[in-house]
Amino acid sequence: MKRCASNFLVTNRFIIIVFFVTVIAGCASSHIRHNSKPFNFFLMSDPQFGMFTDNHGFEKETQNFEKAIEAANRLHPAFVIVCGDLVNRTGDAAQIAEYKRIAAKLDPAIPLYNVAGNHDVANAPTAASLADYRKNFGPDYYTFQQGDLYGIVLNSSLFFDSSKAPEEAAKQDAWLHSTLEGTKKLKNKNIVVFEHIPWFINEPDEKNGYFNIPIETRKAYISLLKKHGVKYVFAGHLHKNALGSDGDLTIVTTGPVGKPLGKDSSGFRIVTVNGRQLNYPYYSLDSIPDRIK
Repeated sequence: MKRCASNFLVTNRFIIIVFFVTVIAGCASSHIRHNSKPFNFFLMSDPQFGMFTDNHGFEKETQNFEKAIEAANRLHPAFVIVCGDLVNRTGDAAQIAEYKRIAAKLDPAIPLYNVAGNHDVANAPTAASLADYRKNFGPDYYTFQQGDLYGIVLNSSLFFDSSKAPEEAAKQDAWLHSTLEGTKKLKNKNIVVFEHIPWFINEPDEKNGYFNIPIETRKAYISLLKKHGVKYVFAGHLHKNALGSDGDLTIVTTGPVGKPLGKDSSGFRIVTVNGRQLNYPYYSLDSIPDRIK
């Protein structure tokens, strides 16, 4: 009987130990799955220095962009991204200098990511216009990471019209395919695309126009993005807000920091990333919150 009782105690102790080890491992596994706290970032677009006055000055753009950067310094998002059309006239030295002067006021602890717009590299980019952009602002397509977000920045003008830079378009295409293939190694990441011209504004089969990517190109790349689990694409270009979707893929077009072309006032989005959920309210420059929840 003593031996049986001893065996019973040993067995139960073993079961208890296994139970606690399993619980601890489960907690660790859960921590790995959710290894990033919720965070916010500022999504701006189209500061477009020179647009208000048709390139005869940029006083209003300066005022607006300074206000947006001041808000970022006060609310301290994880990063700021500007979805293209940093200037109004491609290669304009004064407009570029003013954008960079104000952008330099951003707290150095807050990363700033620039996206190439059609006014930055031309509607039909050339090797020269791309080289000039890269000299002034850095690469026109690249990736970055913040917590569980894996950002892919694209030069949408090369999708809109690559006729004057076919080799550059081919390089970006090969890079994008390789980058998306590489995301298979990423576990539990939000793969988010940032570009200037949206693939579409409201509907995936909408007609071609100045404000979207031509439909044949659009279909091919939408299929590619969906294949690799991309759920969100953030864009600008429209100078007003819009939402569109194709299955699980959402296209979020953001109004301008600069001159509006619709009912939406100048402003930007504050995007909250919470696990796989993204929230992206738009705030006019006159309604920026005092704090981010």
